Amino acid sequence: MAKMTPRMKELFEKVGAVALGTSTLDGRPNVVPVGAKKIIDDETVLISDQFLNKTLANMKANPQVTLTYWEGHEGYQLKGSVTIETQGKRYEETAQWIEQLGAKAGFPLKSKGAVILKIEEIYGVAPGPGAGKQLA
Repeated sequence: MAKMTPRMKELFEKVGAVALGTSTLDGRPNVVPVGAKKIIDDETVLISDQFLNKTLANMKANPQVTLTYWEGHEGYQLKGSVTIETQGKRYEETAQWIEQLGAKAGFPLKSKGAVILKIEEIYGVAPGPGAGKQLA
């Protein structure tokens, strides 16, 4: 497993949305913006599923994903495998968190599941000679 540094975590929490990339088993790519995201620990990220359709089907068939986030000339790409939780304590906590977010936004939201990404590799996506370099 790869671990996020304090700076990687700080930027992750700062950005409003991240890009979640998945693919079908035969390699057809799909990328969606995701705003409902949390860091669980240095090696794990949680994404709530409110609207994932193709993405959810892709993750069920092929759990390898990539998650990219950036601001200005700094950014990171996390790669790893996901599991999807639709019951249990973590799912219930996620459902409550999303319901509260929706209430604050004045738009009802309901979580269909908690997507748990175990980070296996981290890459830099900043422009320049180090672009694409594996960091962890």
